[in-house]
Amino acid sequence: MKYPQVTVQSCRHAFRLFVIISILTACTEQRSTAPAATTAGNNTSHAAPTAYSATSSAIRKAAAVAANTSSARTAPLKIKYNAGENPEFAKSCGWPVNCQVPLPGSILPHKRIVAYYGNPLSKKMGALGEYPKDVMLQKLKGEVAKWQAADPATPVQPALHLIAVVAQGAPGKAGKYRMIIPDKTINQVYEWAKEAGAVMFIDIQTGHDDIRAILPRFEWILKNPDVHLGIDPEFNLIKSGKKPGTKIGTYDAADINYASGYLKDLVKKYNLPPKVFTVHRFTRGGVTNSKNIQLRPEVQIVMHMDGWGAPWLKRDSYKDYVVAEPVQYTGFKLFYHNDTKKGNPLLTPKEVLKLNPKPLYIQYQ
Repeated sequence: MKYPQVTVQSCRHAFRLFVIISILTACTEQRSTAPAATTAGNNTSHAAPTAYSATSSAIRKAAAVAANTSSARTAPLKIKYNAGENPEFAKSCGWPVNCQVPLPGSILPHKRIVAYYGNPLSKKMGALGEYPKDVMLQKLKGEVAKWQAADPATPVQPALHLIAVVAQGAPGKAGKYRMIIPDKTINQVYEWAKEAGAVMFIDIQTGHDDIRAILPRFEWILKNPDVHLGIDPEFNLIKSGKKPGTKIGTYDAADINYASGYLKDLVKKYNLPPKVFTVHRFTRGGVTNSKNIQLRPEVQIVMHMDGWGAPWLKRDSYKDYVVAEPVQYTGFKLFYHNDTKKGNPLLTPKEVLKLNPKPLYIQYQ
């Protein structure tokens, strides 16, 4: 036999009812004895009304206390949000962004992209190159399943995000502090993506090169309908002249507008579905003049929170550098090693989905 659960709250409620019932009983007894007291003599003829008045006052006070306590108990609790989760803050910043209805063939916002990032020529740049191809694709499949389970209403699109231009600490033959990986390697990763039912991203770290000079070199691969673009302000160091890795770089809205304009032209030239365009960001100066970034129907811009560290720091970065400066869509990076190397847990899909707005591009490095 199951017994009802007894809680402190239910005990307190029962006690209040007991007090009120006791007072009401006392009141009834006083009124029932009043006639007898009157017949006993003149000295007690006025005692009953006085007792009744005092008891009535006690009843009203007890009822008021019970009502106030009940009201406090049923009042909605104020929700405590972590940084980056408060919907009112997001709304005050301008979310959701008012933009055109997505063109046919658009990935966002109908799907959520979950990507593995890196370069197959290095085991230290991310999951894409850290594991053998078959192991890597299987792990990606597992992450996709986790995100699908966390948000069943939003289909998940797997992706391979390839660093096709890698910033370097040495100037190299071109004197640009960057290395363009061979087309053969790019094609190899593209075949892996097609095998896994994934889309592909070409990511560019310019070093001391200009995005206007280097982006057109990748038309041969970007003309495919399932190949998209990412650029990384951290490694754009033309203005500072510093070596990559010694200072954090920056992109201005003008640079981002150039790249999105280039993608727009490719979409029209080759009759393609809209391109997804990710811009990595984890500092205030990583993107300047963000209000001047142009939105185009042919290009879907993702401002991608690229910082690593403890969960609180990642949420703070998302709030300060992505939510506070709306562009179009948002992304969030998870580092298998850097996020956890000080003993912090890797954020789960459910935890990331508490952010507001919810990221539609998730990247694992």
